[in-house]
Amino acid sequence: MRDAIQRIALEKPTYGYRRITAQLRRAGRVVNSKRVLRMMREDNLLCLRRRSFVRTTDSDHGLPVYPNLAKGVVLTGINQLWVADITYIRLLCEFVYLAVILDAFSRRVVGWALGRTLEDNLTIAALELAISRGRVQSGLVHHSDRGSQYASRAYTDLLNRHDIQISMSRRGNPRDNAKAESFMKTLKYEEVYRTEYRDFQDALRRIRRFIESVYNRQRLHSALGYRSPVEFEQSLRLQMQLSGSRA
Repeated sequence: MRDAIQRIALEKPTYGYRRITAQLRRAGRVVNSKRVLRMMREDNLLCLRRRSFVRTTDSDHGLPVYPNLAKGVVLTGINQLWVADITYIRLLCEFVYLAVILDAFSRRVVGWALGRTLEDNLTIAALELAISRGRVQSGLVHHSDRGSQYASRAYTDLLNRHDIQISMSRRGNPRDNAKAESFMKTLKYEEVYRTEYRDFQDALRRIRRFIESVYNRQRLHSALGYRSPVEFEQSLRLQMQLSGSRA
């Protein structure tokens, strides 16, 4: 058991004892979370505390802002609410910026883009990727902060063309976009802070791998019953198929 815990902790150093317990159970082991916590404490394997991160929001602009629709949404499935955010990533000689869009129900990253500037073409690229994946459905709400990248005419026009409702956080209330910010913290502590990117292309390649292969397909989420976002969405589709066959 100790060997199995150590191997998981070395492979996923930011996993706490609850996620490691879930990983062990998925492998068929019968294990108590208190035992895992005790053994990790004994072996000094508890994950690192998180550090603060820099915000990239510029809400001091004269562009139109939109009411917060997300706070009234009761989620029952995927593609009902998308949440968007931007963060910075430090390379050896420059800063680059990552824009992401998540499905708030499954936590899956449905759109993302990496760029060298904070212009709205960064967020537009992430939105275009999300739209191209065929996930837009009637009533979909897109929620973001009040940053100029999301309030720009080009960005809001793209949302309107696809009949996606626009929602923005209240001023001075970061909890309104907590799920997107939670992903950014995960990205920083499980990928960015552990890696020294040589250049932009190296960062692009590694971040693509983390988002598409590790986070979306492998990382276990406590809010999803310790399943990955892709696995969670697959289970939803299977439930819908079974319900349809019974009907």
